[in-house]
Amino acid sequence: MEAKTKPGYGVVQNVGWMTGIAWRVRRRVLLICVLTALMEILYNAAQLYIAPEILKAVETHVPLGSLLTTILFFTAALFVTQGVKGYLDSYAMYPRIDVRTEIIGMLADKCNTTSFSNTLDADFVRLREKASSATDSNLEATEYIWQGLTNLLQHIGGFLVCLSILSGLHPALTVVVLATCLIGFLASRYASDWEFEHRKEESTYYAKKRYIRDKSQSVILAKDIRIFGLQDWLNDLLDEVHNAYLDWRLGVEKKRLAASMTEAAMTVARNGVAYLYLIHLALSEGISVSSFVLYFGAVTTFSSWVMGILNDMARMHKDSLDISSVREFLEYPEPFCFEEGEPVAFPRADAWELKLEHVSYRYPGAEKDTLHDISLVIHPGEKLAIVGLNGAGKTTLVRLLCGLFDPTEGRVLLNGADIRTFNRSAYYGQISAVFQEYSLLDVTVAENVAMTTENIDLDRVWDSLEKAGLKKTIQELPQGLDTHTGRDVFLDGVLFSGGQTQRLMLARALYKDAPLLMLDEPTAALDPIAENDIYQKYNDMTREKTSVFISHRLASTRFCDRILFLADGRIAEEGTHESLLALGGEYAKLFEVQSRYYAKKSTSHNTPESSCASHICRCLAASDSVVDLPDLRTQASAASDKSYYQEGREF
Repeated sequence: MEAKTKPGYGVVQNVGWMTGIAWRVRRRVLLICVLTALMEILYNAAQLYIAPEILKAVETHVPLGSLLTTILFFTAALFVTQGVKGYLDSYAMYPRIDVRTEIIGMLADKCNTTSFSNTLDADFVRLREKASSATDSNLEATEYIWQGLTNLLQHIGGFLVCLSILSGLHPALTVVVLATCLIGFLASRYASDWEFEHRKEESTYYAKKRYIRDKSQSVILAKDIRIFGLQDWLNDLLDEVHNAYLDWRLGVEKKRLAASMTEAAMTVARNGVAYLYLIHLALSEGISVSSFVLYFGAVTTFSSWVMGILNDMARMHKDSLDISSVREFLEYPEPFCFEEGEPVAFPRADAWELKLEHVSYRYPGAEKDTLHDISLVIHPGEKLAIVGLNGAGKTTLVRLLCGLFDPTEGRVLLNGADIRTFNRSAYYGQISAVFQEYSLLDVTVAENVAMTTENIDLDRVWDSLEKAGLKKTIQELPQGLDTHTGRDVFLDGVLFSGGQTQRLMLARALYKDAPLLMLDEPTAALDPIAENDIYQKYNDMTREKTSVFISHRLASTRFCDRILFLADGRIAEEGTHESLLALGGEYAKLFEVQSRYYAKKSTSHNTPESSCASHICRCLAASDSVVDLPDLRTQASAASDKSYYQEGREF
């Protein structure tokens, strides 16, 4: 069961907050609530009085014209109120959706602009999921609250009408009606509260079923399903989850049945007492038939109004909890400065200096630092390489330099100023980056490179693609830059290989043309030929920029001005490729291991293709400069299909 926590806001506060948004976005939402409730009250009042008034006219032998006038009046009242209410009901959804859409936009803005460290905070993630759930559909709190307010207004209005009618009877009857309504409501609420408190369990079942379904239909998993025969296993998993959900659902329905039986018993008791009391009045006090019908109708509808008010208040309370989650998410504390921070404005792109002063970083909940006491100066225009084994802290260091994290201890400085004082969004604007995780969107190639749909500089896109080594590939596509990527949205989309996707991410970073360039394993998915092609263009890519390059392949960093070898969260060694080899430390040992691997690989294959590729690997591992490959490319093209050396396109 999900732990209960006190909501940050009450029902009245949340209704006021929603009203403020509606007043700003769609004021007619509020008007529709009031008018709909008013029409419902008048409609039910007309229904309540029509039969007693007609009977009263018959009993008093009014002229036929007066009787017909009475009938016509109430018929017209029913027709008009029902017609207006029907129109309002059909129209009400659209402005309500507009308000919910506004809140969805607010959540999206929070998700996209919040401090990056928040995205790794478990509390933030849980709150984000709750807030998102509250905006998922028309029946969720951020839209249904308007229906709840409408219902509450009409039930209160109907309650007051019936109370005024029943005020002429014995107060005990009103007490009986209220008591039976309360007992039925409590039984119903127990069942609904139990289901509400266990909604996380139900959501888990749905999430598991959706996960299995999505995986069974996944293009990526389709090969494994066929090769490894996973279909029966997936079916068994789905059956297991579905059966567990049915058992849980059976428990819910049992509680609902018990609540329904209790409500039915209270309804029988309430109506029975009302009948007996009114019959007693008819026999002892001789009330008229019209009064009998009016009073009994008032008792019946009075109970429905009372039950309606109780149910509305319960639903409003639940909706308020969800809206509280939305508000708490939107107001989640931001550790970074944004609009209130200092602007980032330096005149020359090649004058940017980054400095780390005794920087340590520990992830939330971790027992030790990932990085510890790092001091480092990255000079303007310098090409810095960061290498080390997995877990050494390379990616974390880049995230600190990018301003995605703030150090646990120490400072990150840009031209002598702590980046925590800057507008963080403006700081991000000065950085181009390629991260290990791909962020390819299902849009056109041009839009993926420019990351916009407006004012795309196509010449700049082509230049970036050429520098990234992807221009020829894109030119060969039927739609060129207008080709869609991925097939989640567009069925005609291209499925790029890992290496091609990595090149596209590099083109995106080059298109941004920021003064700071951060590359986290930008060639990990490339073959040796393609990787060498990137190295040959690296100087051109980084001209007048300060760059940081992360790689596992030590030979790939020789073109950088300086190399940092990280180990156990510290800078273990520092220097150029040649000086680090001469030092004979951990860098040199790791380089030797990689060199032996390439050499062994070259002798274990005797095909023209493998010999060519292995020779390139040895060159990359052992040469003193980046190798020139035109002859090798010619040999490779003659030895095997060209697409093998162009990363095996999947379109």
